[in-house]
Amino acid sequence: MKRQATAAFVTSRLLVYVVALVASVLLDADGSVNAAKFDDESLTHPFTDFADTLFSPLARWDASWYLGIAHDGYVGGADTAFFPLYSLIVRALVLPYPSEAALLFSAYVVSLACFAGALWLLERLVALERGDRVAAATVWLLALFPAALFFGAPYSESLFLLVSVGAFYAARTGHWATAGALAAAAAATRSAGIVLLLPLVLLWLDAQPRRLRELAWLALAPLGLAAFALYLEIDQGDAFAFVDAQKIWYREFAGPFAGVWDGATAAWDGVRHLVRGSGDGAYNLLLFGFLVFAAVGVVGAFRRLPLAYGAYALIALALPLSYPVDPQPLMSLPRFVAVLFPLFIWLAVFTEERRWTAPVAVASAIGLVLATARFAAWDWVA
Repeated sequence: MKRQATAAFVTSRLLVYVVALVASVLLDADGSVNAAKFDDESLTHPFTDFADTLFSPLARWDASWYLGIAHDGYVGGADTAFFPLYSLIVRALVLPYPSEAALLFSAYVVSLACFAGALWLLERLVALERGDRVAAATVWLLALFPAALFFGAPYSESLFLLVSVGAFYAARTGHWATAGALAAAAAATRSAGIVLLLPLVLLWLDAQPRRLRELAWLALAPLGLAAFALYLEIDQGDAFAFVDAQKIWYREFAGPFAGVWDGATAAWDGVRHLVRGSGDGAYNLLLFGFLVFAAVGVVGAFRRLPLAYGAYALIALALPLSYPVDPQPLMSLPRFVAVLFPLFIWLAVFTEERRWTAPVAVASAIGLVLATARFAAWDWVA
Protein backbone atom coordinates (compact mmCIF):
# COMPACT_ATOMS: atom_id res chain seq x y z
CA MET A 1 0.00 0.00 0.00
CA LYS A 2 1.06 3.58 -0.50
CA ARG A 3 2.31 5.23 2.67
CA GLN A 4 -0.68 7.48 3.45
CA ALA A 5 -3.20 4.79 2.51
CA THR A 6 -1.48 2.40 4.90
CA ALA A 7 -1.43 4.90 7.75
CA ALA A 8 -5.07 5.88 7.21
CA PHE A 9 -6.15 2.23 7.07
CA VAL A 10 -4.30 1.14 10.22
CA THR A 11 -5.21 4.22 12.26
CA SER A 12 -8.89 4.28 11.36
CA ARG A 13 -9.46 0.53 11.74
CA LEU A 14 -7.72 0.40 15.13
CA LEU A 15 -9.78 3.39 16.27
CA VAL A 16 -13.03 1.79 15.15
CA TYR A 17 -12.26 -1.60 16.65
CA VAL A 18 -11.10 -0.32 20.04
CA VAL A 19 -14.11 2.00 20.37
CA ALA A 20 -16.51 -0.76 19.31
CA LEU A 21 -15.00 -3.26 21.73
CA VAL A 22 -15.08 -0.88 24.69
CA ALA A 23 -18.60 0.36 23.90
CA SER A 24 -20.02 -3.14 23.47
CA VAL A 25 -18.60 -4.26 26.82
CA LEU A 26 -19.34 -1.16 28.90
CA LEU A 27 -22.84 -0.67 27.49
CA ASP A 28 -23.77 -4.38 27.63
CA ALA A 29 -24.77 -4.23 23.98
CA ASP A 30 -25.68 -7.90 23.68
CA GLY A 31 -28.34 -7.42 26.32
CA SER A 32 -30.03 -4.51 24.54
CA VAL A 33 -33.58 -4.53 23.22
CA ASN A 34 -32.42 -4.15 19.61
CA ALA A 35 -30.03 -7.09 19.95
CA ALA A 36 -32.86 -9.25 21.23
CA LYS A 37 -35.06 -8.27 18.28
CA PHE A 38 -32.62 -8.16 15.36
CA ASP A 39 -29.52 -10.22 16.18
CA ASP A 40 -28.96 -13.78 15.02
CA GLU A 41 -26.48 -14.98 17.62
CA SER A 42 -25.82 -18.23 15.79
CA LEU A 43 -24.14 -16.11 13.09
CA THR A 44 -22.72 -13.16 15.05
CA HIS A 45 -21.66 -15.01 18.25
CA PRO A 46 -20.40 -18.40 17.03
CA PHE A 47 -17.35 -18.63 19.33
CA THR A 48 -16.79 -19.02 23.06
CA ASP A 49 -17.69 -16.12 25.34
CA PHE A 50 -14.25 -14.48 25.22
CA ALA A 51 -13.86 -14.89 21.45
CA ASP A 52 -17.39 -13.61 20.90
CA THR A 53 -16.49 -10.51 22.88
CA LEU A 54 -13.58 -9.93 20.49
CA PHE A 55 -15.42 -10.70 17.24
CA SER A 56 -18.98 -9.48 17.79
CA PRO A 57 -18.70 -5.68 18.38
CA LEU A 58 -19.11 -4.79 14.69
CA ALA A 59 -21.41 -7.66 13.72
CA ARG A 60 -24.59 -5.62 14.04
CA TRP A 61 -27.81 -5.02 12.09
CA ASP A 62 -27.36 -5.90 8.39
CA ALA A 63 -24.35 -8.09 9.18
CA SER A 64 -26.80 -10.85 10.07
CA TRP A 65 -28.34 -10.65 6.60
CA TYR A 66 -25.00 -10.88 4.80
CA LEU A 67 -23.83 -13.72 7.03
CA GLY A 68 -27.16 -15.50 6.64
CA ILE A 69 -26.92 -15.36 2.85
CA ALA A 70 -23.34 -16.66 3.02
CA HIS A 71 -24.48 -19.53 5.27
CA ASP A 72 -27.85 -20.54 3.82
CA GLY A 73 -28.25 -18.71 0.52
CA TYR A 74 -31.37 -16.69 -0.27
CA VAL A 75 -34.64 -17.72 1.34
CA GLY A 76 -36.74 -15.05 -0.38
CA GLY A 77 -38.36 -11.84 0.75
CA ALA A 78 -36.35 -9.23 2.61
CA ASP A 79 -32.95 -10.82 1.99
CA THR A 80 -33.15 -10.26 -1.78
CA ALA A 81 -32.50 -6.57 -1.16
CA PHE A 82 -28.89 -7.58 -0.38
CA PHE A 83 -26.89 -8.23 -3.54
CA PRO A 84 -24.82 -11.43 -3.56
CA LEU A 85 -21.16 -10.79 -4.40
CA TYR A 86 -19.95 -9.93 -0.88
CA SER A 87 -21.62 -12.97 0.67
CA LEU A 88 -20.37 -15.19 -2.18
CA ILE A 89 -16.76 -14.13 -1.55
CA VAL A 90 -17.16 -14.63 2.20
CA ARG A 91 -18.52 -18.14 1.56
CA ALA A 92 -15.87 -18.97 -1.05
CA LEU A 93 -13.01 -18.24 1.37
CA VAL A 94 -14.14 -20.93 3.80
CA LEU A 95 -15.17 -23.73 1.43
CA PRO A 96 -15.66 -26.62 1.95
CA TYR A 97 -16.35 -26.03 5.66
CA PRO A 98 -18.53 -22.90 5.97
CA SER A 99 -19.18 -22.98 9.71
CA GLU A 100 -20.71 -19.92 11.37
CA ALA A 101 -17.40 -19.11 13.07
CA ALA A 102 -15.44 -19.42 9.82
CA LEU A 103 -17.95 -17.24 7.97
CA LEU A 104 -17.78 -14.45 10.56
CA PHE A 105 -13.97 -14.47 10.48
CA SER A 106 -14.03 -14.54 6.67
CA ALA A 107 -16.44 -11.59 6.58
CA TYR A 108 -14.02 -9.44 8.57
CA VAL A 109 -11.09 -10.53 6.38
CA VAL A 110 -12.97 -9.65 3.19
CA SER A 111 -14.12 -6.26 4.49
CA LEU A 112 -10.71 -5.22 5.80
CA ALA A 113 -8.78 -6.49 2.78
CA CYS A 114 -11.15 -4.72 0.40
CA PHE A 115 -10.90 -1.47 2.34
CA ALA A 116 -7.10 -1.63 2.35
CA GLY A 117 -7.12 -2.20 -1.40
CA ALA A 118 -9.67 0.57 -1.96
CA LEU A 119 -7.55 3.14 -0.10
CA TRP A 120 -4.45 2.07 -2.02
CA LEU A 121 -6.20 2.45 -5.38
CA LEU A 122 -7.88 5.69 -4.32
CA GLU A 123 -4.56 7.27 -3.42
CA ARG A 124 -3.17 6.31 -6.82
CA LEU A 125 -6.28 7.55 -8.65
CA VAL A 126 -6.33 10.94 -6.93
CA ALA A 127 -2.59 11.35 -7.45
CA LEU A 128 -3.30 11.05 -11.18
CA GLU A 129 -6.01 13.69 -11.04
CA ARG A 130 -4.81 16.18 -8.41
CA GLY A 131 -1.35 15.22 -7.13
CA ASP A 132 0.07 13.53 -4.04
CA ARG A 133 -1.01 16.08 -1.41
CA VAL A 134 -4.68 15.88 -2.35
CA ALA A 135 -4.38 12.09 -2.66
CA ALA A 136 -3.06 11.81 0.89
CA ALA A 137 -5.79 14.10 2.24
CA THR A 138 -8.48 12.12 0.40
CA VAL A 139 -7.64 8.75 1.95
CA TRP A 140 -7.51 10.25 5.46
CA LEU A 141 -10.81 12.12 5.09
CA LEU A 142 -12.54 9.03 3.74
CA ALA A 143 -11.07 6.65 6.35
CA LEU A 144 -12.12 8.95 9.22
CA PHE A 145 -15.60 9.80 7.89
CA PRO A 146 -18.21 8.95 10.56
CA ALA A 147 -19.87 6.28 8.41
CA ALA A 148 -16.47 4.73 7.61
CA LEU A 149 -17.11 2.40 10.54
CA PHE A 150 -18.91 0.12 8.05
CA PHE A 151 -15.67 -0.49 6.14
CA GLY A 152 -14.52 -2.73 8.99
CA ALA A 153 -17.86 -4.43 9.65
CA PRO A 154 -19.37 -7.52 7.93
CA TYR A 155 -21.00 -5.26 5.34
CA SER A 156 -20.51 -4.91 1.58
CA GLU A 157 -19.36 -1.27 1.67
CA SER A 158 -15.64 -2.08 1.48
CA LEU A 159 -16.08 -4.38 -1.51
CA PHE A 160 -18.24 -1.83 -3.31
CA LEU A 161 -15.72 0.94 -2.68
CA LEU A 162 -12.89 -1.26 -3.95
CA VAL A 163 -14.54 -2.22 -7.23
CA SER A 164 -15.92 1.26 -7.94
CA VAL A 165 -12.58 2.99 -7.32
CA GLY A 166 -10.91 0.19 -9.25
CA ALA A 167 -13.22 0.71 -12.22
CA PHE A 168 -12.35 4.43 -12.34
CA TYR A 169 -8.63 3.73 -11.99
CA ALA A 170 -8.70 1.07 -14.70
CA ALA A 171 -10.51 3.44 -17.06
CA ARG A 172 -8.13 6.32 -16.31
CA THR A 173 -5.14 4.09 -17.07
CA GLY A 174 -6.63 2.64 -20.26
CA HIS A 175 -7.51 -0.84 -19.00
CA TRP A 176 -11.06 -0.91 -20.34
CA ALA A 177 -11.71 -4.64 -20.03
CA THR A 178 -10.79 -4.44 -16.34
CA ALA A 179 -12.99 -1.36 -15.93
CA GLY A 180 -15.97 -3.19 -17.42
CA ALA A 181 -15.38 -6.29 -15.29
CA LEU A 182 -15.09 -4.24 -12.09
CA ALA A 183 -18.27 -2.34 -12.96
CA ALA A 184 -20.00 -5.72 -13.35
CA ALA A 185 -18.68 -6.68 -9.90
CA ALA A 186 -20.06 -3.43 -8.48
CA ALA A 187 -23.46 -4.20 -10.01
CA ALA A 188 -23.37 -7.60 -8.29
CA THR A 189 -22.50 -5.96 -4.96
CA ARG A 190 -25.10 -3.18 -4.72
CA SER A 191 -27.95 -1.96 -6.89
CA ALA A 192 -26.15 1.36 -7.32
CA GLY A 193 -23.28 -0.42 -9.06
CA ILE A 194 -25.05 -0.28 -12.41
CA VAL A 195 -24.74 3.52 -12.50
CA LEU A 196 -20.96 3.19 -12.91
CA LEU A 197 -21.65 2.71 -16.59
CA LEU A 198 -22.32 6.44 -17.06
CA PRO A 199 -19.06 7.79 -15.58
CA LEU A 200 -17.06 5.11 -17.37
CA VAL A 201 -18.54 6.19 -20.69
CA LEU A 202 -17.67 9.79 -19.84
CA LEU A 203 -14.10 8.76 -19.04
CA TRP A 204 -13.95 6.96 -22.40
CA LEU A 205 -15.11 10.12 -24.17
CA ASP A 206 -12.22 12.00 -22.53
CA ALA A 207 -9.66 9.34 -23.41
CA GLN A 208 -7.12 9.87 -26.16
CA PRO A 209 -7.22 8.03 -28.44
CA ARG A 210 -10.78 6.68 -28.29
CA ARG A 211 -11.41 3.23 -29.71
CA LEU A 212 -14.84 1.63 -30.12
CA ARG A 213 -13.51 -1.79 -29.10
CA GLU A 214 -12.56 -0.27 -25.74
CA LEU A 215 -16.04 1.18 -25.31
CA ALA A 216 -17.47 -2.26 -26.03
CA TRP A 217 -15.81 -3.64 -22.88
CA LEU A 218 -18.09 -1.41 -20.82
CA ALA A 219 -21.02 -3.56 -21.95
CA LEU A 220 -19.83 -5.93 -19.21
CA ALA A 221 -21.14 -3.51 -16.56
CA PRO A 222 -24.79 -4.69 -16.48
CA LEU A 223 -23.81 -8.37 -16.28
CA GLY A 224 -23.54 -8.38 -12.48
CA LEU A 225 -27.12 -7.18 -12.13
CA ALA A 226 -28.29 -9.48 -14.92
CA ALA A 227 -26.69 -12.51 -13.26
CA PHE A 228 -28.45 -11.77 -9.96
CA ALA A 229 -31.78 -11.26 -11.74
CA LEU A 230 -31.34 -14.56 -13.59
CA TYR A 231 -30.60 -16.37 -10.35
CA LEU A 232 -33.71 -14.91 -8.71
CA GLU A 233 -35.83 -15.92 -11.70
CA ILE A 234 -34.58 -19.50 -11.55
CA ASP A 235 -34.63 -19.81 -7.75
CA GLN A 236 -37.72 -17.79 -6.86
CA GLY A 237 -39.57 -17.19 -10.10
CA ASP A 238 -39.15 -13.42 -9.87
CA ALA A 239 -36.19 -11.77 -11.56
CA PHE A 240 -37.04 -8.45 -9.91
CA ALA A 241 -37.47 -9.73 -6.36
CA PHE A 242 -34.71 -7.31 -5.28
CA VAL A 243 -36.96 -4.43 -6.40
CA ASP A 244 -40.03 -5.84 -4.66
CA ALA A 245 -37.97 -6.25 -1.47
CA GLN A 246 -37.59 -2.48 -1.18
CA LYS A 247 -41.18 -2.24 0.00
CA ILE A 248 -40.41 -4.67 2.83
CA TRP A 249 -37.72 -2.21 3.91
CA TYR A 250 -40.22 0.70 3.67
CA ARG A 251 -38.63 2.17 0.55
CA GLU A 252 -40.90 3.21 -2.30
CA PHE A 253 -40.33 5.37 -5.34
CA ALA A 254 -41.54 8.87 -4.51
CA GLY A 255 -40.24 10.72 -7.57
CA PRO A 256 -36.76 11.84 -8.65
CA PHE A 257 -34.91 13.24 -5.62
CA ALA A 258 -38.17 13.43 -3.65
CA GLY A 259 -36.20 12.42 -0.58
CA VAL A 260 -34.52 15.83 -0.56
CA TRP A 261 -37.81 17.56 0.21
CA ASP A 262 -38.96 14.82 2.57
CA GLY A 263 -35.61 14.91 4.36
CA ALA A 264 -35.76 18.71 4.69
CA THR A 265 -39.28 18.48 6.10
CA ALA A 266 -38.23 15.82 8.61
CA ALA A 267 -35.21 17.91 9.59
CA TRP A 268 -37.40 20.96 10.20
CA ASP A 269 -39.64 18.85 12.41
CA GLY A 270 -36.50 17.80 14.27
CA VAL A 271 -35.59 21.46 14.84
CA ARG A 272 -39.06 22.17 16.23
CA HIS A 273 -38.79 19.23 18.61
CA LEU A 274 -35.38 20.42 19.82
CA VAL A 275 -36.76 23.92 20.45
CA ARG A 276 -39.49 22.35 22.56
CA GLY A 277 -36.88 20.45 24.54
CA SER A 278 -37.56 17.06 22.99
CA GLY A 279 -34.98 14.89 21.25
CA ASP A 280 -37.57 13.31 18.95
CA GLY A 281 -36.58 13.75 15.34
CA ALA A 282 -33.04 14.93 16.14
CA TYR A 283 -31.59 12.12 14.08
CA ASN A 284 -33.47 13.38 11.02
CA LEU A 285 -31.69 16.69 11.51
CA LEU A 286 -28.33 14.91 11.63
CA LEU A 287 -29.16 12.97 8.47
CA PHE A 288 -30.03 16.23 6.73
CA GLY A 289 -26.56 17.47 7.63
CA PHE A 290 -25.10 14.53 5.68
CA LEU A 291 -27.38 15.44 2.78
CA VAL A 292 -26.08 19.00 2.81
CA PHE A 293 -22.50 17.70 2.76
CA ALA A 294 -23.33 15.41 -0.16
CA ALA A 295 -25.07 18.18 -2.10
CA VAL A 296 -22.19 20.60 -1.63
CA GLY A 297 -19.75 17.84 -2.52
CA VAL A 298 -21.58 17.02 -5.76
CA VAL A 299 -21.49 20.67 -6.83
CA GLY A 300 -17.82 20.85 -5.86
CA ALA A 301 -17.03 17.67 -7.80
CA PHE A 302 -18.65 19.08 -10.93
CA ARG A 303 -16.69 22.32 -10.56
CA ARG A 304 -13.27 21.00 -9.58
CA LEU A 305 -13.01 17.46 -10.98
CA PRO A 306 -13.48 15.79 -14.37
CA LEU A 307 -17.13 15.46 -15.38
CA ALA A 308 -17.27 11.71 -14.71
CA TYR A 309 -16.69 12.20 -10.97
CA GLY A 310 -19.54 14.63 -10.39
CA ALA A 311 -21.85 12.63 -12.65
CA TYR A 312 -21.18 9.45 -10.68
CA ALA A 313 -21.83 11.09 -7.32
CA LEU A 314 -25.05 12.69 -8.55
CA ILE A 315 -26.56 9.62 -10.18
CA ALA A 316 -25.56 7.36 -7.29
CA LEU A 317 -27.31 9.69 -4.84
CA ALA A 318 -30.40 9.73 -7.03
CA LEU A 319 -31.27 6.16 -6.03
CA PRO A 320 -31.63 6.53 -2.23
CA LEU A 321 -33.02 10.06 -2.59
CA SER A 322 -35.75 8.83 -4.93
CA TYR A 323 -36.70 5.97 -2.62
CA PRO A 324 -37.09 7.66 0.79
CA VAL A 325 -38.10 5.78 3.93
CA ASP A 326 -41.09 6.82 6.01
CA PRO A 327 -40.83 8.27 8.67
CA GLN A 328 -37.03 8.68 8.30
CA PRO A 329 -36.65 9.73 4.66
CA LEU A 330 -32.85 9.86 4.66
CA MET A 331 -32.30 6.55 6.44
CA SER A 332 -28.86 5.02 5.71
CA LEU A 333 -27.72 8.11 3.80
CA PRO A 334 -24.36 8.34 5.67
CA ARG A 335 -23.58 4.79 4.56
CA PHE A 336 -24.48 5.59 0.94
CA VAL A 337 -22.34 8.74 1.06
CA ALA A 338 -19.32 6.91 2.51
CA VAL A 339 -18.68 5.00 -0.73
CA LEU A 340 -19.01 8.06 -3.00
CA PHE A 341 -15.30 8.77 -3.23
CA PRO A 342 -15.62 11.81 -5.56
CA LEU A 343 -17.12 13.72 -2.62
CA PHE A 344 -13.98 13.09 -0.58
CA ILE A 345 -11.69 14.04 -3.45
CA TRP A 346 -13.48 17.38 -3.66
CA LEU A 347 -13.35 17.76 0.14
CA ALA A 348 -9.59 17.12 0.05
CA VAL A 349 -9.12 19.73 -2.68
CA PHE A 350 -11.18 22.23 -0.68
CA THR A 351 -9.46 21.64 2.65
CA GLU A 352 -5.93 21.47 1.23
CA GLU A 353 -6.34 24.86 -0.43
CA ARG A 354 -7.24 26.36 2.95
CA ARG A 355 -4.95 24.21 5.12
CA TRP A 356 -8.03 22.84 6.88
CA THR A 357 -7.42 19.14 6.30
CA ALA A 358 -6.10 18.36 9.79
CA PRO A 359 -8.91 20.04 11.79
CA VAL A 360 -11.58 18.63 9.46
CA ALA A 361 -10.07 15.15 9.83
CA VAL A 362 -10.03 15.48 13.63
CA ALA A 363 -13.65 16.64 13.70
CA SER A 364 -14.60 13.77 11.43
CA ALA A 365 -12.73 11.30 13.64
CA ILE A 366 -14.74 12.47 16.63
CA GLY A 367 -17.90 11.75 14.64
CA LEU A 368 -16.48 8.33 13.74
CA VAL A 369 -15.90 7.54 17.42
CA LEU A 370 -19.44 8.56 18.38
CA ALA A 371 -21.03 6.68 15.48
CA THR A 372 -18.99 3.55 16.21
CA ALA A 373 -19.93 3.59 19.89
CA ARG A 374 -23.62 3.90 19.03
CA PHE A 375 -23.39 1.16 16.40
CA ALA A 376 -21.60 -1.23 18.76
CA ALA A 377 -24.26 -0.53 21.40
CA TRP A 378 -26.96 -1.64 18.93
CA ASP A 379 -28.23 1.86 18.26
CA TRP A 380 -29.25 2.52 14.66
CA VAL A 381 -26.62 4.64 12.90
CA ALA A 382 -27.17 4.12 9.18
